Amino acid sequence: QGPPIASLQDNNFLNDADMVMSFVNLVEHDKEFLPVRRHHREFRFDLSRIPEGEAVTAAEFRIYKDFIHERYDNETFRISIYQVLEEHSDRESDLFLLDSRVIWAAEEGWLVFDVTATSNHWVLNPGRNLGLQLALESTNGESISLRVAGLIGRSGPQNKQPFMVAFFKATEVHLRSIRSALGGSKQRNPSQSKGAKSQVTLRMANIAENSSSDQMQACKKHELYVSFKDLKWQDWIIAPDGYAAYYCEGECAFPLNSYMNATNHAIMQTLVNFINPKTVPKPCCVPTQLNAISVLYYDDSSNVILKKYRNMVVRACGCH
Repeated sequence: QGPPIASLQDNNFLNDADMVMSFVNLVEHDKEFLPVRRHHREFRFDLSRIPEGEAVTAAEFRIYKDFIHERYDNETFRISIYQVLEEHSDRESDLFLLDSRVIWAAEEGWLVFDVTATSNHWVLNPGRNLGLQLALESTNGESISLRVAGLIGRSGPQNKQPFMVAFFKATEVHLRSIRSALGGSKQRNPSQSKGAKSQVTLRMANIAENSSSDQMQACKKHELYVSFKDLKWQDWIIAPDGYAAYYCEGECAFPLNSYMNATNHAIMQTLVNFINPKTVPKPCCVPTQLNAISVLYYDDSSNVILKKYRNMVVRACGCH
């Protein structure tokens, strides 16, 4: 079991995001730093797998801190996180301070650092992604090991490994087809005979009387459960096991009742179809409202992703 991809404090990010992606630390062996930075630790994350069209709305680096029994509860440490700007062969790397804070020895839980600006820079400039460095100091400014403060590194349990999490929102604008609503039409021929009006009215009445609008066959929502196991997707989808998708089926026959959510165009098409079925077909029973679902899955690099897929669940059906 890996670290949590998101927590309760992420509710605002989750509501705004279409996708949440976690990144594992790619550093397998601690780098040997010069004495002044001998206790620094390096972290690198591969952001090249981010899908096109996804913009980073927030990104965080997270590292877990255990309670320290060997230290005084009121003892404090200063933890600092840096972006690596440039690496050199003959001296230490150039660093940029991203965040610094004081932590207590008695603290326990995930420490979260905002790296949104840095991650956006890395996405736009992949060649500049040289990772992060973390440093820890005692109250007197002495550089100390992360382990002294209870910070968990690669040797710790799997569910407490340091990681990075990013929240994304799709940037593409999906244009919906514009439906023209039919307004009240002006009467073009005021001198239309009363006989013609009566004939149309009589015909519509006969259609309404003779049409067997069976409620069981009318356009409506039906049950449909999609199992990811049946689709052979269980190896890469973590959750859910499946979901209630529903589907739309049924007749769009005259008269169209209000619960059929018919457009004005569909109403007119239905009338024309009844008068002359060879002219146009009946309107189709289709989803008119759709909801999203969230899916937790692994990508090709074994990163854990929580993505919101829009228009996956039928909420309402109608005649269009």
